[in-house]
Amino acid sequence: MNRQPILVETKSGVRRWAGPARLATAAAAAAGSFLFSGCDVVGFMAESYRRDSTHEIKALYTGLEGKSFAVVVAVDRMVQADHAGIVDRLTSRITERLSSSQNIPRAGGFVPAVKVLKYMYDNPAWPSKPFSELAKSLGGVDRIVYVEVIEYRLNDPGNAHEWSGIATGNVGVVELDSSMPDVFTYEKTISVRFPDKKGYNSTNLDRSVVTTALSGRFIDRVTWLFYDHQEPYYPEY
Repeated sequence: MNRQPILVETKSGVRRWAGPARLATAAAAAAGSFLFSGCDVVGFMAESYRRDSTHEIKALYTGLEGKSFAVVVAVDRMVQADHAGIVDRLTSRITERLSSSQNIPRAGGFVPAVKVLKYMYDNPAWPSKPFSELAKSLGGVDRIVYVEVIEYRLNDPGNAHEWSGIATGNVGVVELDSSMPDVFTYEKTISVRFPDKKGYNSTNLDRSVVTTALSGRFIDRVTWLFYDHQEPYYPEY
């Protein structure tokens, strides 16, 4: 084996004799630099993929499978006064999502939103009824998906000029075939906001856009509790 020194030139331009040990160290350093650069590239590619891709999120409640259900939405009258049609919109859209065979293919039937809304308007005292009685009035369903909107506003209090929407609510499921048909067997609180940044007002963002986006996010978060779905790795809401 040739162990003679080799004349090499350093980065500063100085030439010196390098023996086998020095050459081995230099080669190892070069290889390490290449490996670290490769890791950086792989990490960058993985991060780029995550930012533009989605991944599957499993349902948190699967008890609608094989069961009939009705969606009931309760909203404070003060909120309804400021946001006309919010009960109809939420009830219809949530029922539509959950009744889709693509989302819950083995659901055992559902009460159409129109029928639920008619019952609510014809019976304004319905909130005082036990869930078991409400379920019978809606056709004897196995499950009630109860959505109570706690807060729904488009502006911060005292600032009517800048959009700062927030929708918060409790989602509960009543299992009428359980030993406790008048209490929730599943509960979850959700909260969403829109817009994501400050500085938007009626001059650069219409009110209808804000309320549509806000309610859409709320509906997503309510319905996603009940079926497997895709979400961005870095969700906006």
